[in-house]
Amino acid sequence: MTMRRGIGLVILVLVVFEIQTCLSQINRASFPKGFVFGTASSAFQYEGAVKEDGRGPSVWDTFSHSFGKVIDFSNADVAVDQYHRFEEDIQLMKDMGMDAYRFSISWSRIYPNGTGAINQAGVDHYNKLINALIAAGIEPYVTIYHWDLPQALNDRYNGWLNPQIIKDYATFAETCFQKFGDRVKHWITFNEPHTFTIQGYDVGLQAPGRCSILLHFLCRAGNSATEPYIVAHNVLLSHGTVADIYKRKYKANQGGSLGVSFDVMWFEPATNSTYDIEATQRAQDFQLGWFIEPLLYGNYPSSMRSRVGKRLPTFSKSEATLIKGSLDFVGINHYTTYYAKNNSKSFVNDLLNDSLADSGAITLPFRNLQPIGDRANSIWLYIVPQGMRSLMNYIKKKYGNIPIFITENGMDDSNTYISIKDVLKDEKRIKYHNDYLTNLLASIKEDGCNVKGYFVVFIG
Repeated sequence: MTMRRGIGLVILVLVVFEIQTCLSQINRASFPKGFVFGTASSAFQYEGAVKEDGRGPSVWDTFSHSFGKVIDFSNADVAVDQYHRFEEDIQLMKDMGMDAYRFSISWSRIYPNGTGAINQAGVDHYNKLINALIAAGIEPYVTIYHWDLPQALNDRYNGWLNPQIIKDYATFAETCFQKFGDRVKHWITFNEPHTFTIQGYDVGLQAPGRCSILLHFLCRAGNSATEPYIVAHNVLLSHGTVADIYKRKYKANQGGSLGVSFDVMWFEPATNSTYDIEATQRAQDFQLGWFIEPLLYGNYPSSMRSRVGKRLPTFSKSEATLIKGSLDFVGINHYTTYYAKNNSKSFVNDLLNDSLADSGAITLPFRNLQPIGDRANSIWLYIVPQGMRSLMNYIKKKYGNIPIFITENGMDDSNTYISIKDVLKDEKRIKYHNDYLTNLLASIKEDGCNVKGYFVVFIG
């Protein structure tokens, strides 16, 4: 995260204020009673203090300090310094009227070596953060794993590629339940497992940077044809193991619930052809379906099983029983919408030989050279508010009306050559949130979608 701290937080205050009071007919009272409004972050992107109070290094510390891995050569050694300044951040949240704050716990701050002795200073920090939130009337929503695998576990046995990770992750998660579960009632076991699986083990653009496709010159090791599926399988079994532990040992006394936050683009068919319509469904199967269907039904989508074949791991009967029905709620991180079209070029698929090629779908934000919507600052983020409503209805229709939290939504905007006075107006971002919230509200009130909350993320 590269924004200047003060400006960014003030902008977020203004965005929330404008959304709630000025821009449109909707406001907080428009949403059902008990609907949660919050903001969200992650430990690596916000905390800083990477070498303080016993914290061990994570794969993202290593990755961000490796030459050529981050375009602007930035790192998160300081980030926005929330480790030291969480009290003033909480005051800003209180001033905004936030109901909740979603944050993650740094695994290597609790277990510097991934396993072994607990670092009490790390436990003390999160206890102070949680207690301060509750004192301010803000409910903590805690993500147990937000990509920052302890480097020690990556060095010891390649982290998520080894089934040993299931046991070590379960130990870490149970420690969180023991230390914080008396006050934390909403747990998110994983943030965007699809993202860190693809970006970390297929295309190699994020930590730990493994790949074997065209970008292999960026990666020291990896197998894009198999590793994403192995990582995803271990993630799913880790969630199931932890959900079982929580249900058996903690849920009755603590009264909490567990979910996963999935990254989900909405896809529209590029044309009305049967090929593109079918490709659109496959794109969604290889994104959301890959992770949600095992946790709801105990198996991968049929399209994945048929197209990936023996490279896709299988669940034993006991494993399927373990993971099936292990979600109390679904977290959705939604930002944008793309077109999807059939990929019939077998030579390209053979060349790539990875999970993206396996889907047989090409997803792009353009059709006939025309963008699907106005672009934010990031090259991948196009503004398509109606995608939010379409996605909520898709989940309701395909997966039942399971409770949903929008655990991330937001956009970035370039402000490099703009005065602070103009930056603080932030009109484009205000309109983005207003329009996405309007579509979200319609999905709730007009379509009956079971959405329980909305968390803003400030990007850029």
